[in-house]
Amino acid sequence: MEVSAHRIAVLLAVHRAGGVVAASDLLQLTPSAISQQIKLLEKETGVRVLDRTPTGAVLTEAGRVLAEAAERIEAELTTARRTLASIDSSAPSGTVLVGSFATALRALLLPLIVSLEQDHPGLELIVEEVVDERSGLARLRRGDLDLLLLERDSHDPPASPQAMHDVPLLDESWLVVVPPEHPSPSTLADLVRATWINLEASTAGSMALTRLSHQLGTPLSTRHVAYDYDVVLAMVSHGMGYALMPELAVRSGFVPDGVDVVRLPGLGTRQLVVRHRATRREPSHAARAVLGALVDHAGALELG
Repeated sequence: MEVSAHRIAVLLAVHRAGGVVAASDLLQLTPSAISQQIKLLEKETGVRVLDRTPTGAVLTEAGRVLAEAAERIEAELTTARRTLASIDSSAPSGTVLVGSFATALRALLLPLIVSLEQDHPGLELIVEEVVDERSGLARLRRGDLDLLLLERDSHDPPASPQAMHDVPLLDESWLVVVPPEHPSPSTLADLVRATWINLEASTAGSMALTRLSHQLGTPLSTRHVAYDYDVVLAMVSHGMGYALMPELAVRSGFVPDGVDVVRLPGLGTRQLVVRHRATRREPSHAARAVLGALVDHAGALELG
């Protein structure tokens, strides 16, 4: 019996995705093409490999045998790629520890992990959410982190300290998030009478709100304080106040029904940067590879 490895891989994708349609998105094939591959696999093996149920595709016992074989082959290929990467002295290899705040982690780092491991099998990327920027900076100085993503209100970004270097990733617009049944602003002047949800004092969001107050020439009324932008969106949805949020936080979060998001000229931008140690030996070859991938990914985002 001669069985196509490609068709077994298609079967494995259908099993993991839970159906032919979902697997078609994963493999970038049409559902009919996937169904045809499954039929050919069943013809090659002489057994039924897949049962379709109202809740999705289910492997038969024979299908499970083939899928398990495909998983073993996949694991062996991954091991082989890592071994080849270790033989190639020019390929980046090693562990890179990246600290990040939640917005950048969701929007930038998570989409990169799989592609980085495929493109650079010798790399191991370890990501950690850093809630307190000061502790993250201390860990970067100690060498506990290789890269640290930071947010800045780009109106007046501070310079990086000695033996450190900041690499800009992107600038994104600040947006006004409006509670349900509240008037949406059309100019900055409309924001004067709003009650605001403030951000924790060390964050770029708090600095941006302070800057907006100076632009408007009057103190802004703030009633609640939050740190996480998902919490901010929940507060806004309950009518607790208006909020300033960066575009990535809005895009990567869940905007509740009735909440309006408004882009206004003059609100400024949030800047995302990656900080690394800058010495004769740092950043390492591996850290440079991750940094380059981050810069490329951020540059490909369509904002605004």
